[in-house]
Amino acid sequence: MSEQQAKLSEKEMKTYRVQGFTCANCAAKFENNVKALPGVQDAKVNFGASKITVWGTTTIEELEKAGAFENLKIREDKEKAVKREPFWKQKENMKVYISAVLLVISWFLGKQYGEEHIFVTIGYAASILIGGYSLFIKGFKNLVRLQFDMNTLMTVAILGAAAIGEWGEGATVVILFAISEALERYSMDKARQSIESLMDIAPKEALIRRGNEEMMVHVDDIQVGDIMIVKPGQKLAMDGIIIKGTSTLNQAAITGESVPVAKTVGDEVFAGTLNEEGLLEVKVTKRVEDTTLSKIIHLVEEAQAERAPSQAFVDRFAKYYTPAIIIFALLLAIIPPLFMGADWSEWIYRGLAVLVVGCPCALVISTPVSIVTAIGNAAKNGVLIKGGIYLEEAGSLKVIAFDKTGTLTKGVPSVTDVVTYNGNENELMTITAAIEKGSQHPLASAIIRKAEENGLNFNDVSVEEFQSITGKGVKAKVNNKMYYVGSPGLFEELLPNGIQSEIKEQITTLQTQGKTVMALGTEKEILALIAVADEIRESSKEVIRKLHQVGIEKTVMLTGDNQRTAEAIGKQVGVSDIKADLLPEDKLNFIKELRDKYQSVAMVGDGVNDAPALAAATVGVAMGGAGTDTALETADIALMSDDLSKLPYTIKLSRKALAIIKQNITFSLGIKALALLLIVPGWLTLWLAIFADMGATLIVTLNSMRLLKVKE
Repeated sequence: MSEQQAKLSEKEMKTYRVQGFTCANCAAKFENNVKALPGVQDAKVNFGASKITVWGTTTIEELEKAGAFENLKIREDKEKAVKREPFWKQKENMKVYISAVLLVISWFLGKQYGEEHIFVTIGYAASILIGGYSLFIKGFKNLVRLQFDMNTLMTVAILGAAAIGEWGEGATVVILFAISEALERYSMDKARQSIESLMDIAPKEALIRRGNEEMMVHVDDIQVGDIMIVKPGQKLAMDGIIIKGTSTLNQAAITGESVPVAKTVGDEVFAGTLNEEGLLEVKVTKRVEDTTLSKIIHLVEEAQAERAPSQAFVDRFAKYYTPAIIIFALLLAIIPPLFMGADWSEWIYRGLAVLVVGCPCALVISTPVSIVTAIGNAAKNGVLIKGGIYLEEAGSLKVIAFDKTGTLTKGVPSVTDVVTYNGNENELMTITAAIEKGSQHPLASAIIRKAEENGLNFNDVSVEEFQSITGKGVKAKVNNKMYYVGSPGLFEELLPNGIQSEIKEQITTLQTQGKTVMALGTEKEILALIAVADEIRESSKEVIRKLHQVGIEKTVMLTGDNQRTAEAIGKQVGVSDIKADLLPEDKLNFIKELRDKYQSVAMVGDGVNDAPALAAATVGVAMGGAGTDTALETADIALMSDDLSKLPYTIKLSRKALAIIKQNITFSLGIKALALLLIVPGWLTLWLAIFADMGATLIVTLNSMRLLKVKE
């Protein structure tokens, strides 16, 4: 958002949906027209999402007047879209059919009575007028204002063809141009459907209980705190927390995970997910515009408005390229007849062919269709890419850095080994859990979880004189006996002769495996060793392997853990580099170093304490976007499921998108260059010129659509 827009946003800002955009140029023109309306301070069109945001005051009637050149229809953002007719039935395509029929009839008449016959000329003229009526209106208006776009080029070319008696060619150009515009509309509609399908995921009303009454309520009227009743087989309309019932929920629409997830009382649930088996009562926690699904839709639409670097290049190129083509065509039509005595009508014809082939349709559409398609596909698969720039950046990544805790590992420590020296394991674990119940340490929660899993009733044990020994552990009396729980260092100080050598060896062995070791003992002896480790996610090893397979040169694990623990986990996962003993600011500095060395670096974290490093990386990737707002806000790419398995797919999609954008730009420019070379021997006819232009637009569009096919 620009500074100007930020200042204005306190005033009235409103977003409208626009129906009828055909091309990026028309969208830019509409934006300028709206900016010129009285009462409007600023306006911004999002072509990919078919929206316009207006700062200031205006009415729908005025906006439609500003879009009258394209017959645009405007509606409030929240209003339901009018269901469009099937593509072949759309009104704007009807005139193409009539025009084509007239062209064919005129062609047959020409074969019968000769091209010069009055009926033939009238037939072609009618075909030109019906098929090109709206094109001419736009073209003439632009000509008067000296604005040169595709419509201006086509208008001049068609009128020129008629003026030198090439009525048939003029009519063919009109038809082919109308077809190419229709195909462009169709392709953009297809690309936009990925967003529209997201919008239809969540139901528009839900069964709500207020007091003792149950009623169907529209989502706009559901309040935070309402109780939503969700039957098996129904989709959730709102985000909330389960207060009654247990079920499995299919969260594919939000997180892209195809395997349903078990949910019970106290668990968070999201709008758009499908309740598979149990009856649930859910307390609504967010209003409809704040749900995770709404945020996804909003972010995807914003992403499609962001200009990718290649698109900015194309726009700059087209700005100078179009006037240059017009000047070149003019010189080509005038110079040979004036100075070399060549035939006027032949060279005017060649000049007109240059105008047609010079039309930058395919070039202008080469990037936006690819980006809209790729971002839409990613959103359907549970990956949020926040703009074309990040899509392109992810496609050129060489290095990916991972935060260890909560990213490569589950982030929840659990007990892996219990070694006893004196006494029964269950008894000693009961005492340890009873003492640790009073501690706030994360390792304490691992011991308590283990005791609960083993069914030990440590809550019945009475603990007295509990005291924390800062940085080393805790002590407390159980059954009138003083016990200590803490690090090996605590017992080195505590025991008269230090720790026995065989126990020391055991501790070293466990630490080499990347485990944190705690001991339970008295002032005289160690009774048990308890090893705790952060478990590696099942998917981590496979994800790292796939990333190296798709061409990522280097994977780095960043952690605050000690070197020994870090190396044990790093080796298990298969990363190519390990950096241990890092504070948050060290992570930030390390990412900056990587950027200096490799230019393009991604940082993957859970988005909470990794925010500075995520921001410093070329691309910040956050996991678990469905549960944390921080992840959605700070990251450039959010993996909606709390899982890395979507990362290789994201890199694959980005690389494919980057390759397709480059192919499209090269192909569009190549076709133009080839067609211009055909002018020299005079082989470039008008209909061949428009055919080359239309063919290029169609091929570029179909090539972009291949991004819908990219799967995991």
